[in-house]
Amino acid sequence: MKDLSDNKKFLENKEVLYLEDIKKIIPHRYPFLMIDRIEEFRSGKSCVACKNVSNNEWFFQGHFPNYPVMPGVLIIEAMAQAAGVLAFRTLIEEGVCEAGGSDFVYFTSIENARFKTPIVPGDVLRILISVEQRSGHKFWRFNGKVFVKETLADEADFKAMIPEKR
Repeated sequence: MKDLSDNKKFLENKEVLYLEDIKKIIPHRYPFLMIDRIEEFRSGKSCVACKNVSNNEWFFQGHFPNYPVMPGVLIIEAMAQAAGVLAFRTLIEEGVCEAGGSDFVYFTSIENARFKTPIVPGDVLRILISVEQRSGHKFWRFNGKVFVKETLADEADFKAMIPEKR
């Protein structure tokens, strides 16, 4: 059995996870880290992540120069990263994996994606992720919703898998 004392210390009293905490769980780094914090977490069930959309984001230089809009694929990526934190933190708590941000989650499908409202500089995204189904620690199905203020801006269902370490 693994010594989980370091993982338990990392997770103690962590109601909110900030950027440095997130980097201990998933391997993404600037400029591709798309979430700033996790505000709520229910192990194995759901989480709420936030992304502060700044005018200085790298993708706004070309998408679109006179009317900056966050690309839909990056909104989906933000949902996926929040789901990755949810899955890995759950697995860390269960003793299946360790904190360190070296494990990966791979998309296997994206379905029912809907982009209802353009995301622009100054928006604060509240990303709600819920686990719809789970098969062991390897296969996960999620639903993601992105809100700006009280408005549902985007949503998608997606599946992911956590491969065995090589």
